[in-house]
Amino acid sequence: MKTSRLGAWIAIAIGAIYFILPLIATIEFSLRMRRGVYSFDAYASVFSEPQFRETFGYSMLMALLTIVFGMLLVVPTAYWVRLRLPQIRPVVEFITLLPLVIPAIVIVFGYLRMYNSSSIVPLTGTTTGTNILLMFSYITLSLPYMYRAVDTAMRAIDVRTLTEAAESLGASWTTIMFKCIFPNVMSGVLSGAFITLAIVMGEFTMAALLNRPAFGPYLQLVGANRAYEPSALAVIAFSITWLSMGLLQLVSRFHRAAPAKS
Repeated sequence: MKTSRLGAWIAIAIGAIYFILPLIATIEFSLRMRRGVYSFDAYASVFSEPQFRETFGYSMLMALLTIVFGMLLVVPTAYWVRLRLPQIRPVVEFITLLPLVIPAIVIVFGYLRMYNSSSIVPLTGTTTGTNILLMFSYITLSLPYMYRAVDTAMRAIDVRTLTEAAESLGASWTTIMFKCIFPNVMSGVLSGAFITLAIVMGEFTMAALLNRPAFGPYLQLVGANRAYEPSALAVIAFSITWLSMGLLQLVSRFHRAAPAKS
């Protein structure tokens, strides 16, 4: 037992060193923009750039739209599959897994061929259309995580009983969805939302090929032309990801503790 515990701690220590040391080195390098002393000059330079604010704000807006429209797509789909069409659930799960096995560059090239200026739906012909296409691309990338988070939350409730009870009281489909189902799967929705936020903020391929001013291409542009600012941006992006994961853990713990509290 002691030997196995020692081996486990050694493995944890090696893993921690492997992940933490590069992060510490990145943070330390980002503080050395001023020669001879540690300073936050690199961070001040990044935050003062209009392009940083523009790309960060654009990606945050796209993340919000992706979460909202992804939620409106996934929750009714998962609800309907669980309630009325359980036989096609393996097919739906397979479809939602496809973004994990199909490269993003293949997906975005498919979108460009389908929605270019000469197609029936020329989304790429306008800025608004291209933004909508990018949002759809982000929804596609987030499907594996959003669908499974919502489906897992939906397993914890009795969908059929809730629906029958609401219908017996004369509730419409919209009322059932937004007053019965959504509140009960909100933990899953929030879990998927935090993961989606991390995906959108760091995504490069789709935004670059669609020529949108997103945060991912900005990270690449700064990394190719600056010395200290890329390290500061890497720390900022890493902090966003960790904040999303921390909020995800907080939501999960709150969801597990809620039944015991009641």
